[in-house]
Amino acid sequence: MRDAYIYDAVRSPRGKGRADGSLHEVTPVKLSADILNAVQTRNNLSGHAVEDVIWGNATQVKEQGGCLARTAVLASDLDERIPGLSINRFCASGMEAVNLAANQVKGGAGEGYIAGGVECMSRVAMGSDGAAIAVDPSVAMKTYFVPQGISADIIATEFGFSRDDADALAAESQKRAAAAWEDGRFAKSIIDIKDQNGLTILNRDEYMRPGTDMQALGALKPAFKDQGEVMPGFDAVAMLKYPHLEKINHIHHAGNSSGIVDGAAAVLIGSKEFGEANGLTPRARIRATAKIGTDPTIMLTGPVPATQKILADSGMAISDIDLFEVNEAFSSVVLRFMQAFDVDHSVVNVNGGAIAMGHPLGASGAIIIGTLLDEMERRDVETGLATLCVASGMGAATILERV
Repeated sequence: MRDAYIYDAVRSPRGKGRADGSLHEVTPVKLSADILNAVQTRNNLSGHAVEDVIWGNATQVKEQGGCLARTAVLASDLDERIPGLSINRFCASGMEAVNLAANQVKGGAGEGYIAGGVECMSRVAMGSDGAAIAVDPSVAMKTYFVPQGISADIIATEFGFSRDDADALAAESQKRAAAAWEDGRFAKSIIDIKDQNGLTILNRDEYMRPGTDMQALGALKPAFKDQGEVMPGFDAVAMLKYPHLEKINHIHHAGNSSGIVDGAAAVLIGSKEFGEANGLTPRARIRATAKIGTDPTIMLTGPVPATQKILADSGMAISDIDLFEVNEAFSSVVLRFMQAFDVDHSVVNVNGGAIAMGHPLGASGAIIIGTLLDEMERRDVETGLATLCVASGMGAATILERV
């Protein structure tokens, strides 16, 4: 099999996912097209330069419905001969797009791809697709379905994480994100998003709260306590599956959970020959990819078995990885990852994460791959691993190797 390389990574800044957010006026198609145009312009691509655009998003209805990938290609400056494929692996959609593109290149199905994703959560609300896993009783009862916030609290209870543990991680995420922006560490990948008059709408992640401290977080009420405990509550459902838990400790709230935001990101992936044909220098090799199914009730533990699988598949140990990006869906997800592998926080999410900057579902996987690559280059380290938990019990991971 051939190697698949990353040649570029581009993302939008993340806008608050509500009506007063800076990106609320931007449709998912336009935001996607802006990112595709940036990839084309930055890399001087012309004609039918890539085989396909693979684009992830988690809520594929309304403006994000249809084959958004193909619509975005037609709305962009890319050649109309380039098709588009929309995919959905919930929160890992952007990563799965990258992994799928890389494996297509490895298998010889085309020389180059653009892969990534978008989510405009201020315009297309999470859950508005009426997913059967949540609303069909025959499925929900079989899987002991509970909302993700309850799942995050189950992880905290099962693995012994306190409210202070979760809040400390959240405060550190805010601190690191603010320092990264101050130091210009995202400048290589961020593009300005402009309106139809060419005026900049947003050029910086706007969800951040850099002044956040333990005292401020401590004043917030648990977000999922009533949902879990008020009868008929989801805690009772969860404890049917986990009877050894006497009580679920509800530690998560808006301050130690990922933010609802709008955003998009893309990664340019190709073979060695693709780079040579287009005058591009590879930045990293996609060494391995993995995806896995996990317990759908606790739901968010996927980064652990996905990482175990990708390390086994690639013949590596956790000590071979220099840097980690673990999507901060909830504090307990990252805490569990570090606990499971005895990985120090000093090499995990070193520039903050989704708790500070937000989690645009379909784009996040591509965002953290780009963030990981930029930081690997800045630190001059060789290997990095990105991973996400996924709704309904899945996990995904990608290992990058500098070239």
